[in-house]
Amino acid sequence: MKVRYLAAMHKKLFLLLFFLSYVPSLWAAEIKNEPILPLNLPLDSNPKLIALGDQLFHDRRLSRDNSLSCASCHLLSSGGTDRKPRSTGVGGVMGGIKAPTVYNSSFNLAQFWDGRADNLVIQAEGPVHNPVEMNSSWPEVISKLSRDAAMVEAFGQLFSDGITGKNIAIAIAAFEQTLVTVNSRFDRWLTGEQILNERELRGYRLFKSYGCISCHQGANVGGNMYSYMGAKGDYFKDRNSEITQADYGRYNVTGHEDDKHYFKVPSLRLAAINSPYFHDGSVENLDEAIRVMGRYQLGREIPDDDIRDIIAFLHTLVGEHNRFKP
Repeated sequence: MKVRYLAAMHKKLFLLLFFLSYVPSLWAAEIKNEPILPLNLPLDSNPKLIALGDQLFHDRRLSRDNSLSCASCHLLSSGGTDRKPRSTGVGGVMGGIKAPTVYNSSFNLAQFWDGRADNLVIQAEGPVHNPVEMNSSWPEVISKLSRDAAMVEAFGQLFSDGITGKNIAIAIAAFEQTLVTVNSRFDRWLTGEQILNERELRGYRLFKSYGCISCHQGANVGGNMYSYMGAKGDYFKDRNSEITQADYGRYNVTGHEDDKHYFKVPSLRLAAINSPYFHDGSVENLDEAIRVMGRYQLGREIPDDDIRDIIAFLHTLVGEHNRFKP
């Protein structure tokens, strides 16, 4: 347990240092000394690669029956997810876990709830081969795309080896790195604007004083560490439903018994608009999600007035992107 904790802390420090070096433009304005950092778009990007990734992200040929694209479960117009407890794959097969938002995913320490993909390129390969998602394979996808002259030309301009599975994933990842919700009201407050009202500021103070900030901090307000679901109570027992393989979290990756029920802490950047909540999508309302987190993660019963103020703060985290309107 201690070794895993130290490793997580080291990785968090690395990500923080990387973030600060990656977006030097942040230093153009003084940033308040807070545990949350502003989001910024990546500085170095290839427009042609991004455009190809955008096209592939919405291309249904990545699925076996040409019925699904990445955007089917990660609707950019709806906050980067389908807002369902579990997503549906090809042939109507029901998945086992809630699709997380794709927005701001480049700031996560790893991808998927169990962190089985170290980066977005590896993540992009997963759904294509998953039998309950796209249920396809790279040879099958490449065969379909290779019959498209425009697609062949686009890959040829960017990659010396043309259409390959790896290159498809690289292009999709490049597009996903641009899915950053900038200019939130909270980020503007961090850089000096007196834009938050008293309720929102009180919500932020409560968010810190209750201890939510211990797991939800950094640029993505989460996504940079793993945490045990039910640190202060037996969440899975009280949920009163059968434990599934998806409920085991990191255990499915490491096989270590003490990794059962460990999950990547989700980002709260779009939590105010992206119900349902948790890996199992078991809670529909944000006020109830905060109540559950207080009870099972903090060992606290949070009063309704405090919950309303925290919700007001969470709404200030929602930034802007031209693919969706909050």
